[in-house]
Amino acid sequence: MMTSDNILDVDEINFEYEVVAYSKNSPVLVDFWAEWCQPCKVLTPLLEHLVIESEGTLRLARVNVDRNPNLAQMYSVRSIPTVKAFSQGQVVAEFVGVQSEERLREFLSKITPPSAVDLDIEKGENLLSLGKWQEAQTIFSQVLEVKPESPKAQLGFTRALLAQGNATRSLQILKEFPSSREYANAELLIPYAKTLSDFEKDQLPQENNLDATFKNSIRLASHSNLPAALDGLLDILKQDKQYRNGLAREVVISLLEILGNEVPISRQYRAELTSILF
Repeated sequence: MMTSDNILDVDEINFEYEVVAYSKNSPVLVDFWAEWCQPCKVLTPLLEHLVIESEGTLRLARVNVDRNPNLAQMYSVRSIPTVKAFSQGQVVAEFVGVQSEERLREFLSKITPPSAVDLDIEKGENLLSLGKWQEAQTIFSQVLEVKPESPKAQLGFTRALLAQGNATRSLQILKEFPSSREYANAELLIPYAKTLSDFEKDQLPQENNLDATFKNSIRLASHSNLPAALDGLLDILKQDKQYRNGLAREVVISLLEILGNEVPISRQYRAELTSILF
């Protein structure tokens, strides 16, 4: 088990100071465990990982229930592992048993204040939804200087780049995108990023009228005119649902991912795409 200022063992003597008093300034997770508890050996490392990741915004205090039975009784711990979250000197949330990392993150999101990075990411995502691509790019760029491994910031930055017609940098990021909850969203951007790169190299097919329409749609998208680009691509799909082995459909999905689900026009285009395909 790790020990640091933010991960420590507490007992009946220092619990009031290290947990209750400390929680008035920063949330504290109390992990009630025991040496013989096998599920505890699964849960505790996950909690330690997330607390380290929180970079000082959260503390983990471990209580061995065999050595501190009065604390276990005081806080009605009947099964272990039990985790109780303290804030402002009070228990504000709790759970019993091993949880997945995703469930733990959801639990922590409800008890920890957003960091400056989280607030900047939220600001960047709002700018994306407003179509303020350059401003969003600037915000995400600043976030990545502080936290370059952030999948959310990488995804937002790539959306902003693609919306402004930057294929090269976008493809670099997408090829090395980290495994995360955002990975699937990043994958959706790849068809447009590759197509935009081909457009820049004048390597798009030019064999018929649909090819001409496709090229013009990519040209419009490269100039941030995503609605006009989507109109052209949907016209192609009305005539040929399998255009270029599904390329038009994949690029539509990419552009919708750039726009974001929260934008009303994006929902309208998704509905139209579904109507055409099905």
